[in-house]
Amino acid sequence: MLNSDTARSRRVGILLVTAATLCFALLDACAKWLVQHLPVVEVVWLRFALHVLLMGLLLAPRHGPALVRVGSWKMQALRGSMLAAMTALNFFALQYLQLAETGAIQFSVPLLIAMLSSWLLRERLDARRWAAIAVGFAGVLLVIRPGSHAFHPAILLSVLNALLYAAFNLLTRRMAATETPESMQWISALFATLWLAPFALPQWQTPASAGVWGVMLLCALMGGLGHLFVAQAHRHASAAVLGPFLYQQILYMTLWGWLVFDQVPDAFVVAGAGVVVASGLYLLWLEMRRA
Repeated sequence: MLNSDTARSRRVGILLVTAATLCFALLDACAKWLVQHLPVVEVVWLRFALHVLLMGLLLAPRHGPALVRVGSWKMQALRGSMLAAMTALNFFALQYLQLAETGAIQFSVPLLIAMLSSWLLRERLDARRWAAIAVGFAGVLLVIRPGSHAFHPAILLSVLNALLYAAFNLLTRRMAATETPESMQWISALFATLWLAPFALPQWQTPASAGVWGVMLLCALMGGLGHLFVAQAHRHASAAVLGPFLYQQILYMTLWGWLVFDQVPDAFVVAGAGVVVASGLYLLWLEMRRA
């Protein structure tokens, strides 16, 4: 339930969503580092297994049985399956791509949600919204540059991840009416852990050092806290207020890419990311006016 719409409540929501973007950027940076030391499927599985453990310890004392109070197990299983697939696609792509590249493609999700809403939910899009979507995808093409020497096939994994993430958001919106944020983020991670175990355990390689374990724990903690912060932020402020602040994640991803991996995005990636973000913000502005 949304708290009272006051200036203080909105500030709390913005602070929480800012913390979430920091968590998600650090999660991707940790994942990019880890897939250089361990099999990708193992990293994805450990990310969720440790997420379930850490967030269970954090949330169970406060929420108790509510943490596993589920309205639809089928929907929770579907959401967990999608979460596992999205994370696997993202982590595989991060082996070959810069953080800024995957981040730029990720921010095409609002554009994809608008398209899917038009197709699946029969929501009417006017000419301005279709124009914003078209311009946004032109920005994605600037990042991808198909046919050029800069194109890497792994970028298709990021595109597929973005498509799946858009559908994931629509599913989460539908489930929000019957499921609590805490149960959704914990149960979905539990299902992801179960789905991935048969693929990850046969490839198991014991992490070689305490440092690798430490980064793995940080990866899981950032994922769990990030999802929790987003859920809590929406209790303090509307999506229209919070939307613009989600885009700051691209700045943090670019910063981590430079500090940790010495990777600086080229002018095409920067320009494409700018176009995608601007298109998403314009769509958000149109929705705010309609509201």
